[in-house]
Amino acid sequence: MPKIKKPYGLWSSPISPEMLGDKLKFTDVQWDTASNTIVWAERRGKRTVLVAKSGQDAMRDLTDSRFSPSGRVGYGGGAFTVHDGIVYFVDKGRLYRLSLAGGLPKAITPQFGGASSPRVSPDGKWIVFVHTYEHDDVLAIVDSEGKYFPQKIASGDDFVMQPAWSPEGNQIAYIAWNHPQMPWNGTELRLITLNLEGAVPYPIEEKTLTGNTEIAIAQPEFSPNGQYLSYISDESGWLHLYLMNRATGEHQQITTGEIEHGIPQWIQGNHTHAWTADSSNIAYIRHKNAFYSVWSYNVKNQTHHDSGLGEFGYTHWDFISVKPDSYGDIVAVTSSSVIAPHIVTYGEDGLQVMRRSITESLNSEQLSSVEAIEWVGHDGEVVHGLYFAPQSDTFEGIGLPPLMVMIHGGPTSQRNATFDMEVQYFTSRGFAVLQVNHRGSTGYGKAYMNKHQGNWGVYDVQDSITGAQHLIDKGLINGDKVVIMGGSAGGYTALQALVDAPNFFKAGVVSYGIANQFSLVMDTHKFEERYSDWLLGELPASAEKYRDRSPLFHAHKIQDALLIFQGTDDTVVPKNQSDAIVSALQRNGVPHEYVIYEGEGHGFRDPANIVDFYNRTLKFLKQYVIYS
Repeated sequence: MPKIKKPYGLWSSPISPEMLGDKLKFTDVQWDTASNTIVWAERRGKRTVLVAKSGQDAMRDLTDSRFSPSGRVGYGGGAFTVHDGIVYFVDKGRLYRLSLAGGLPKAITPQFGGASSPRVSPDGKWIVFVHTYEHDDVLAIVDSEGKYFPQKIASGDDFVMQPAWSPEGNQIAYIAWNHPQMPWNGTELRLITLNLEGAVPYPIEEKTLTGNTEIAIAQPEFSPNGQYLSYISDESGWLHLYLMNRATGEHQQITTGEIEHGIPQWIQGNHTHAWTADSSNIAYIRHKNAFYSVWSYNVKNQTHHDSGLGEFGYTHWDFISVKPDSYGDIVAVTSSSVIAPHIVTYGEDGLQVMRRSITESLNSEQLSSVEAIEWVGHDGEVVHGLYFAPQSDTFEGIGLPPLMVMIHGGPTSQRNATFDMEVQYFTSRGFAVLQVNHRGSTGYGKAYMNKHQGNWGVYDVQDSITGAQHLIDKGLINGDKVVIMGGSAGGYTALQALVDAPNFFKAGVVSYGIANQFSLVMDTHKFEERYSDWLLGELPASAEKYRDRSPLFHAHKIQDALLIFQGTDDTVVPKNQSDAIVSALQRNGVPHEYVIYEGEGHGFRDPANIVDFYNRTLKFLKQYVIYS
């Protein structure tokens, strides 16, 4: 049947705003250490639920409406762990234990501050976890029954994360770093030795194994036989896997090439590699040009093997965990640009889908497939991004499509070849989408990321402009209908682009964007309060640069229509940032809309607000872009 010809941007779509509001998000998945039970965390609207599935049994909710497990340190993550039939989880800063067999959660720590990343000692007696209270981040330990008050075992650093027990139960490896470093700039791998003879274990020795202010280390894990400590390091200029021989202290890089084997540590609970039970192999995730795959490393033979999971069409993997009594069965969260997130297992029984994030009523003809692209930046260097063409099984466009230039947050983050319902919302309506992995993004080596040092508001802005121009020059999009869209640091880039290149973009859509660099460093949360030292420079010496890179002080240059969203409870980019730029737009007579969501923080979770966000955005684009 021939397709209906209709102007781009006006196609009806099978993807409704309600579908974006109702979708599930998987934030972690782990295998129990002593059973065939898998536990995962899924966000349902504003609440997170722990879910379990054992073998062929039906999945079941472990937590009810009284709980919403969430790691509340920095940007979160590390909400739970599961050990020997018991799940330990964090809710509102308190640590709970809950049997997988059923019953009610039991609190084992007092409720104060924030907690994350619980890990259980091999004998099940002790829990180590990350805790933050009144700007003090520490590693703490508590007995698994909650009989004793938690005790600090590591303190004095600005940040700690990702503790891991040795199989002997007398040592803990963890990551630490201090301002002004961020965890992708420079961290240290520490090792604590514990005295286990008292009522509560206490540290008797601590040493740094590797890392410094220039080398970023992440995700330490002991081999089950105790011979090795594995970790990720960017010492080579790329994120690679390393092994430390515990007997000799020798460190060996076991992956090579211009390929990444880790991700920036925005959250506590990342796990992108895992040991098999017999310590013979490591299952790990690697990625190149934003496409992910699963591999394994044979420790004895020192050989690498592609799992072949790419044949199932998946191009993104996360939260890999290995079945404890197997030789390599894995569970992970996976997706592609045209496959919504799944929780899958893979092993002797082949690939099994455990859980789907959406009802899979969409077919491939309705979804846009991602293409990794490159272009030449304003200074002749290569820039990376992901391109999605308009796609519909019903409509054919007239002329050339409008373009949504989407900027990721961070700004040290990356768009990947994963399923993005927001992208499909627009492409299925006749928009093209460019996700810009501008210089300063992760995923393309440390030198590419380090382009951000002192240059925030330069490469990210210019690469967004040249990326759109590249598509214009190729005749793929309508150069008169280009929109720039981003949230947080991406919102900042969008605002700065409208300042630096008035009338290049037809409009901007900004969520909790940074307008004033000075007030940001005074008001933001601890995790990022010194981030701008690296991105822009230290104050007061760099005050001129802060003023030059603050859209608020140059708002008179903005001429293009703006749609601005903000949550009242945002502690990362407070509401005063959006208030200030909106006031300037009002004074200057710039067409704009300002939408405030009560009770929302840094990222919107209420399904009603998400639905409203996409309805308003589409209406705004029709008025100021499609019909203009």
